Amino acid sequence: MYERLTKCPLCQNQSGLFLNHLVVKDHSVSHESFTICKCDKCHFLFTNPRPDQEHIGEYYKSEDYISHTDKSNNIVNFIYKQVRKYTLQQKVNWINKHTAQKGRLLDFGSGTGHLLNQAKTNGWDCCGLEPSKEAAKIAKDNFDLNVCSEIKELDKEKKFDAITLFHVLEHVHDLKGTMEFLLSKLKKRGTLFLAVPNYDSYDSSLFKENWAALDVPRHLYHFTQETMQYLAEEYDLRISAKEPMPFDSYYVSILSNSIKYNKKNLINSFLTGYKSNKNAKINNNNYSSILFILKKK
Repeated sequence: MYERLTKCPLCQNQSGLFLNHLVVKDHSVSHESFTICKCDKCHFLFTNPRPDQEHIGEYYKSEDYISHTDKSNNIVNFIYKQVRKYTLQQKVNWINKHTAQKGRLLDFGSGTGHLLNQAKTNGWDCCGLEPSKEAAKIAKDNFDLNVCSEIKELDKEKKFDAITLFHVLEHVHDLKGTMEFLLSKLKKRGTLFLAVPNYDSYDSSLFKENWAALDVPRHLYHFTQETMQYLAEEYDLRISAKEPMPFDSYYVSILSNSIKYNKKNLINSFLTGYKSNKNAKINNNNYSSILFILKKK
């Protein structure tokens, strides 16, 4: 059921020198505790040991996991859905801004299909990959989208001008294999969009093991700007731009307060989100989440 990694998922270091960095509880589903290790060579943070691919699905079985169910069954999910109306267009604007031409788009980890539908409305030829059959069905039924449930189904697809992973890369078991596959499906002048939580953010340092964006064991990796740069170099990519995702600090702060104090504490959460974004502007743009725009060298 669990697997223990003996080499770093990022730099493939096999020395076995992984430092126990933090112990974090799964507050959403299992209430088990998981260790986050840190690679001594590249400083990559990863959950280890972790549920294997066959059993990880058990840890997603929560009514509150909105990216798979799209329900407004609590105040946090309601706020999320209201903000999403704005951020969906913002994401499409970023894709348009950083892509050479409007053509084929793959949203890897497309959830219930809202981003794909927004991009489709904006003139993109869209395709999605979503392992959750429930989420994929919602995307197909609601928006009539082309969504695959297994990665092998993408083999028949032509290459893409843009590939997006919004809060998805931290979930994939085979980091190396996934990156290699994505780059094989990306056109030479195509653009890869990777949005991930940033462990070096102000709200992360404030909440520590209660920072909701750690989200163990669903989040297998915990990126920083340093380790994202390492990933880019590892796969012969260059980071051409970065876009801050300021709304995430508010959402994550609400969830983190709920974990730490067992209440939403909306006023304090919004103040924390504001402080996090303000701090990021003077601290190397270390926003709660960052969208990294990558291109092939």
